[in-house]
Amino acid sequence: MKTGSRLSYDRIEEAFRKIDPVFLRTPQYISDTLSALLNATLVLKIETQNPIRSFKGRGADFLITESDANTTLICASAGNFGQAMAYACRKKNIKLIVYASVRANPLKIERMKQLGATIILHGDDFDSAKLQAKQFAKDSGARFIEDSLDIETVEGAGTIGLELLDFATPIDVLLIALGNGAMINGIGSIFKERNPSTQIVAVQASGAPAMVESWKKKTVITHESVNTIADGIAVRIPVPEALADMEGIVDDAVLVREDSIIKAMKLLHRHAGIVAEPSGAVGLAAILEHPDIYASKTVATIICGGNMTQQQLDQWLCS
Repeated sequence: MKTGSRLSYDRIEEAFRKIDPVFLRTPQYISDTLSALLNATLVLKIETQNPIRSFKGRGADFLITESDANTTLICASAGNFGQAMAYACRKKNIKLIVYASVRANPLKIERMKQLGATIILHGDDFDSAKLQAKQFAKDSGARFIEDSLDIETVEGAGTIGLELLDFATPIDVLLIALGNGAMINGIGSIFKERNPSTQIVAVQASGAPAMVESWKKKTVITHESVNTIADGIAVRIPVPEALADMEGIVDDAVLVREDSIIKAMKLLHRHAGIVAEPSGAVGLAAILEHPDIYASKTVATIICGGNMTQQQLDQWLCS
């Protein structure tokens, strides 16, 4: 790991030993039909085949294994992290309050409620909900859990990297969705430690570019609003510590259009039978927009979430 890093290989290995096995050893394979279509060898890492249909279960479960069962926890979420926290908290009978935007995915909201979380809707987007959640935690004395800042969330996500290191074919490029940064920093740190020749590329929606812009400019850049269907990575206020983690880990970063995201979702459904929410399809969207860059290379991407309403399924996959 880089000097001064918040991450350590030993802690990620510890996370792998402690995380509920239901979230581990997820499918990873070459999609022959998509590879032929893209003129590249495409490796898919499927993080949707678990009780919350998202990679977030890894980090949340690891965090909760090390948490005080008597402390009320508060977090903010676009939906997947809240589900992961609720699932983990339910096992230890920990009280959880989740703040979410009034525009949050209703399927994700309902699932968090079913898992036992108390839901408070506030603000027009994730970051507005997060600011309110932080204030409530400060006023109430509860512990606020922040995805990508609480290091266990990054270490848990890093276990995906441990599994990808075992893939039989060497990976030239890893295309990883960039939201708050837990997934790319966890996975990227593992590869920079054990397989530094693999290029780590962050992918964000062009309608929510704050993290990519901040990383490229090496300073925190915020936006007043976001405009993307990829709600899981719709960040407008970056976490400074996550940006610092990205230094020396991320090799490149790209922004992808909405039409490319939808096309990628449809291709994953048609050729691999995978239901990927927009955030889970941005890696493939990057290949669609830059085919010459990835031609003839072995490229891996993580299908990091698959939670969509029936209306979204009908609109994006069945139209």
